[in-house]
This record gives sequence, structure tokens and C-alpha cells, in this order.
Amino acid sequence: MRTDTAKSFYLKDYRAPDYLARTVDLRFVLHPEQSEVTATVSYERRKGADGDAPLVLDGDGLELVSASLDGKPLAGDRYSATPDRFTLASPPQRFTLKTVTRVNPGANTALSGLYLSGGNYCTQCEAEGFRRITYFTDRPDVMAVYSVRLEADAKQTPLLLSNGNPGRKGKLAGGRHFAEWHDPHPKPSYLFALVAGDLGSIHRAYVTSEGRKVKLGIHVQKGKENQAGYAMDALVRSMRWDEEVFGCAYDLDVFNIVAVPDFNMGAMENKGLNIFNDKYVLASPETATDTDYARIEGIVAHEYFHNWTGNRITCRDWFQLCLKEGLTVYRDQEFSADMRSRAVKRIEDVSLLRAHQFPEDAGPLAHPVRPDRYREINNFYTATVYEKGAELVRMIATLLGPDVFMKGMRRYLSKHDGEAATIEQFIACFEAVSKRDLSRFFLWYTQAGTPVLHVATHYDRSRKTFAVDIEQSQAPTPGQARKKPLHMPLAVGLVGSVSKQDLKAEKVTGAEDQGGIFELSQRRQKITFHGIDEKPVLSINRGFSAPVEIDYRHLDRELGLLAAHDSDLFMRWQSFRLFASRQIFAAMRSLARRKKPVWKKEFLDAAVKIAENGDLEPAFRAMALTLPSETELARLLGRNINPDAIYKARRALSNAVGEQLEPLRETITETLDLPDRFEPSGADAGKRELANRLLAYGVHADSETAEAALVEKFRAATNMTDREFAFRLILQEMQGTPAAEDAVTRFHERYRDDPIVLDKWFAAQAAVSGRGAVATCRKLVADDAFNWTNPNRVRSVIGTFSSGNPTGFNRADGAGYRFIIDAIRKLDAINPQVAARLLTAFRSWRMLEPERRKQAQSALRRLKKGRKLSRDSSEILDRMLS
Repeated sequence: MRTDTAKSFYLKDYRAPDYLARTVDLRFVLHPEQSEVTATVSYERRKGADGDAPLVLDGDGLELVSASLDGKPLAGDRYSATPDRFTLASPPQRFTLKTVTRVNPGANTALSGLYLSGGNYCTQCEAEGFRRITYFTDRPDVMAVYSVRLEADAKQTPLLLSNGNPGRKGKLAGGRHFAEWHDPHPKPSYLFALVAGDLGSIHRAYVTSEGRKVKLGIHVQKGKENQAGYAMDALVRSMRWDEEVFGCAYDLDVFNIVAVPDFNMGAMENKGLNIFNDKYVLASPETATDTDYARIEGIVAHEYFHNWTGNRITCRDWFQLCLKEGLTVYRDQEFSADMRSRAVKRIEDVSLLRAHQFPEDAGPLAHPVRPDRYREINNFYTATVYEKGAELVRMIATLLGPDVFMKGMRRYLSKHDGEAATIEQFIACFEAVSKRDLSRFFLWYTQAGTPVLHVATHYDRSRKTFAVDIEQSQAPTPGQARKKPLHMPLAVGLVGSVSKQDLKAEKVTGAEDQGGIFELSQRRQKITFHGIDEKPVLSINRGFSAPVEIDYRHLDRELGLLAAHDSDLFMRWQSFRLFASRQIFAAMRSLARRKKPVWKKEFLDAAVKIAENGDLEPAFRAMALTLPSETELARLLGRNINPDAIYKARRALSNAVGEQLEPLRETITETLDLPDRFEPSGADAGKRELANRLLAYGVHADSETAEAALVEKFRAATNMTDREFAFRLILQEMQGTPAAEDAVTRFHERYRDDPIVLDKWFAAQAAVSGRGAVATCRKLVADDAFNWTNPNRVRSVIGTFSSGNPTGFNRADGAGYRFIIDAIRKLDAINPQVAARLLTAFRSWRMLEPERRKQAQSALRRLKKGRKLSRDSSEILDRMLS
């Protein structure tokens, strides 16, 4: 673990490398404690580089065995080597450097570089893991052609995989064997990968649109091959979709996916050899929920889509990370929307953005989509780069229209193929095909924070005009006190207050109407709709056309109207959600005065109408009926947050809605025609979700019938979706009862030998709110099955508690904060990346009410004063306390 104080890197200081690697020949002699890596690299001085510049290679904890230049051993005065750097003085114009290093995969708990997972060798090199394997110019703008030879024990590691196409393989002395791989496509070091182990496999043949025959393989823990079928199906569908929609065909003879249990992230897009966290590959009706299936589909597609947007075209430097990640998230979102429900998928994506990225924008960790500085690049794999980055691509598509957008994408994919590109080059492709200046839009990439649109309206009945005044504002963020107005598309519609239909204007002034899309680019802008015969209700930011907050006060009856009649499903969901938030905030005020909340009839009626509306797909109805989470409500409040008060008020409204819906539950559920056999389709998933949502409301309403149905569902469930739903609800609603204790025992006995499902058992208990939450989590981390070195197991308890249990984490006495800080300190010595990500749970601590704010600050300062932290964690902590 590196604890040195990292310097800051600045975008403005970028300069091309002095030496470029052209070919990389790697030989791995794999051994659990002492793996030997021989790297033979041909270098060439870049044109224009200083002729006297030394070759400086990155390392991280390496042991150098030997070094030679152009076939001759290097004299000691020609180079210097430390565990973290290799420097060759005065190299020639062109030369070949050969280094031999030793690494210890078995001791690598950071899971970066070469490490062991479940007895199998694997690598993770993004962002800077390759330097933990061998000395190299470990940066994305150094792209080379790689050839790899793997040597290992034939019995223990019969499978030997790397990037590219397979070459020779054979036996070696001493019961060992070898396999060679060659990747003809130049790539940066962060895309290098190897896997060596004893794994089970499934295969499938695929023929691309260009006629290339490709052998697809998914490799998993032996005995779990039958759980890899859905991932293979998702892979084939994503390959076909990318050909049909973006014209991107696969370019190698094989494509492999390997699933490992120890992985810091979801998956990695290494060229031709994607390495996955096994929870995003393995699935069966008995072990995976509908949400798991959808996530597997999206992540498999995401990593495959990187083959073009990330691999064939990579990013010039890590400041351009959103170039590959934001763009590829947009692509996987579009894929999932085509595979399932476009409206439901859009709501899911916006919910994710608001839950993770909006709080990031509003706190000390705020940064632009393309940051201009960083200390530790691992800390910039954030919701801002990924989710907000995707929203920027979506806005470009909205502004230009689908045809011009695809022309821009085709230009980008052809013009920059094989290059390490920048955001400027990406935007320039759209400017070229559209003949438009997008310089003001580019500010989205360089300004942090979430814009707010302050909106005022006026209806002139005599003139039949409806004016919409819009003013942009952005709060200061770290390092950016003043902000410029942004260029954005804003989807606006008008719904008649009497007709309840979309109203069409005779003409619009103040902005060009492009099918209901209006472009904003000024700080203040006025849009006037003419020929409006009845007073309209404003429907603004339809489809979430721009990632902004809207400051506009609809009347409650207007929200009810939009929730029931808006033609835009996103706005129907949004309106009901805002209506629910108002009810909860009003209840908080009533409960603070020790008064019983009074619920508006219009809101409860709207809930009933949504539940009964068979014209709406079940998935949408379930989503619309889901109340805003405690975390989202806290974000909307913005300051002096009391999580206990939020919980009580939200629970009170849930009870009230349940009382309205419980008499209708069985009738509505019968109309869903729930399938007897589990299929992971979006349609069936929506039916299950709505049925479970209605049952949850019945339990919240203290219905004995619903409670009995819940216990029976848990015991008789034929799929994990229903079983996990019932398990979680029993634990939360029946705390301390024999039913809850029985559920914990039954679930554990059934799945104790399945690590992925056992994570669900841990997470469900860590999510239970109440005074005993901290004690429960302490008990969980003391369980024999808890493992501090496995990121999934750590996240199931520590991550769930800190991010998914607001009342437990934010206990008024600070016990929750202290528990998490102690966990982070322990983890930081094991896996700094995981520790740093868990630390971000404190990102909104300044918004808490004074006593909790004091407790959180005290816990953070205690972490600061203790043992020196890794670079990953210390940067997050410094930004949190600054």
C-alpha cells in the first residue's frame, strides 16, 4: 500500500511521452508467491522529444531481477531502479529494453495488478495496475501491440488466457504448460489482462455482420457453468445490437469473459478478455433476482461496447475518462432500453443519477465530468464521470437529433480509430457534421455542480398566451465559485387543466420549437406559447432532457393531474414522486408538533388510480408507487437533515397508502396473470415487482392477511426475486419475532455455500433500521463467513449499512459513524480502493442537523489523526474535511 503524499496532476500540464512503446512481449512464469515477469519492449523516441531525455518507467512495489538493452546486460551506471520507478539514462532513438521482475500474487489483497482469486490468477490494470506487474510507461496514450506467453502448472491452471487471438500452446517440463496470445490491435497497458486457473466454461459460436467467425467463451467456477447462460445470451444480443445500431462489429477471433469472486469493480473491458465480478455473470432463478438479471445484461453490454468506445478508441489521459465511460454508459442505457421498457429504463437511470451523482455535485467531492486535476485517479471513477457523462452524450443526441448524432458517432469511430482521443476531438466530430458551434455546450464538461432552472409562468387568457420565464443558476463548488450559463435541451409540454390533453401552440416565440425541445443557452430566457385556449399545466424537463433541478411550484392538484394524464411517462412518475415528497415533508412538520399527519385526498386517490390502471405497464406502476427513498428526501431537504424524522414521516405515508391499496391488492394481483415459470424478461419482472410492491404496502398497513401472505411467499417462493423481497420485508417489519429469526436461519441454511447469495443474507440484515442496527453489523462482521479481503462481502455489510441504512448509519450518538470509520481504517490496509469508496458515504455530512454533523466530523477527524492512510483514502478524507 502506498501511503506517500501524492502530488496533484493537472490537465494543463499534459505533455506527450518522450518515448513510445511499439511492441510489448511478455512472458509470465506463474507461481503463487513468486511470479516472474519478463517484459521485452521496443521503444522509439517521439518526434520532437528531447534527445537527452531519459526513459522513465512506472513501477509500484516491484522487485527487479535483471535488465538488458538491445540484448546486452545493462551496466549499473546506465540505469537506476526502485520499487516504484525505473530510469534509463540517454537511450538511443530506437531500442529494445528487457526487464525481469518478481511479484507476489498471493499477497496482493489490493486486487490491482496480478493477484490470486479463488486459487486462479487474474489481473486488474485500470487505472494504474500494470505498473504493479512490470516497469512500463503506464499511461493510456502509450499504445502498443502485445504478445504474451503464459507458463504455469498444468494441473492447477489448465486454462491460460490473455488478450487477442490464441497462438501456440504445449507442454513443458515439470508438469507445466504454456500458451501464447497475440493482440494485433495496439492498446494501452491498462487494457492488458491474463487469467490462469482451473475454471468451467461454456462456449458459443457467433458470426459478425462482416462475416468473421468468433468463438465466445464464458469461464466460471466449476459447477456453476449452468448459471452463465444468461450472460452469454446478453453478450450475443449486445454484439448484434452494436452492429445494427452503431455499425460496430467485433474484430478478433475469440471473445472471453472470466468471472472471479474477488474484484474491486463490476467488470473490466480488457481487449478480448473481459474480467467480471462473478455476481454480474452468474444467474439462475434460484439465485438471482430480476434486478440481478437486468444488471448482468447491462454490464455485459457495457464491457462489450467498450471494444470500440474505450479500446479501439481510448482516452489520451485520465482526465478524459468520461470519453470512454460516459459514452459507453449511454450506449448500454440505450441497449437496455431497447431490450426492455424505454420509459422504465429512463426512470431507473435518472433515479440512479439523483441518488448518487446529485449528492456528489452538492458536496465536497464535487468535480467536473472532465476534472482538471486529481491526486489519485482511482477516486475519479465516480457517478459524475459515468452517469452524468452519459447524460451529456444524451443531450448531444437530443440537441442534434438522432440522424445527425449518428453521423457524428460514425465520424468519431472512423476518424479516431486506433487513437488515444480527447473530449475536444469527440465534440469536434459533432460540430463537423452538424455545422454547429458547441463551445458553450462544452462547459458541461468543465463546470461542476447541478444547474437549477428557476421557472415562473403567466397565462394571459385574453391573448391566449402562456409565458415561461427561465433563469439558470449554479451554486459554487470546490475550486469553482462562479459559473457560466450552460447550453442545454429542455423538453417542455403543456397539459390542459380542463381537457387534460396535450395542448398545441399556434406558434412559439423566444426559442425554436423542435418537436417540444427548446434550446437554452442564456442565463435568462423567455418562451411564449401562443394560441393556448385554456389554462395549461406546465410539464417541464420531460424525459429528463437535461440533468438539472427544476425550481417551480406546481399546485398539488396540478401534480395530481400530471401524474394521471401527462403523455410523458417520466413526468407522470416525477409528478407523483414530488407530490409524495410534499406529503412527507408536511408530515415531518406535523409529527414535530406531535400532531397526526393529514394526507391530501388527491394524493391517495392518485395512488389508487396508478395501481388500478391496467393501460400502464406493471413495471411503471410499481415504480410510480414507490415512495422517494429516505436518502432522496434528505437530498431534497438539503440542510439540517434528521434521518429519524424522515423515516417516521415516510413510514406514516406508506401506512396511509397501504390502507388505501390493501382492499384492492388481491384483485389487482389477479389481473397481472403472474407466470408460473420464471423468465427474466422485463415484462414478467414488472408483474412480480408490482405484486410485491402491493404486498409491501399491505404489510405496512398492518394487514394480518398481508403479513401471512408475506411469510408464505418467503417459504414457498420459486425464485430469488420473491424470496429475497419477502426475506428483506420480514426482517424489517417483524424485527425480533420468531418469523424473522426463522427467516434468517432458513435463508442461511439454504444458501450458506453460495457466496453470491450469502451476500444477500448479509446485506438484508445490515439494511434493517432501528437502534440495534450497529450491533447487528458488528455481529455480522464477526461471523465466520465474513471476509475482509473480499470486496463483495465487505460491501454487503459495510456498504449496505453506510449507504442503505440512513437511520442506522446516522444514529444521533455517532455509533454508526464510528463503526464505519473503524471498518475503513481496517480496510485501508487491505484494499485502499474499496476503503476510499466506502468513505464517500460521508459526502453529505455537512447537511445533517448540528448534533449529527458534530458526530460525523469528529469521526472523520479521528480517522485523520490515526495511522497514515493510503493515497486513495487520504485524498477523499482531505476533500471531505476541507
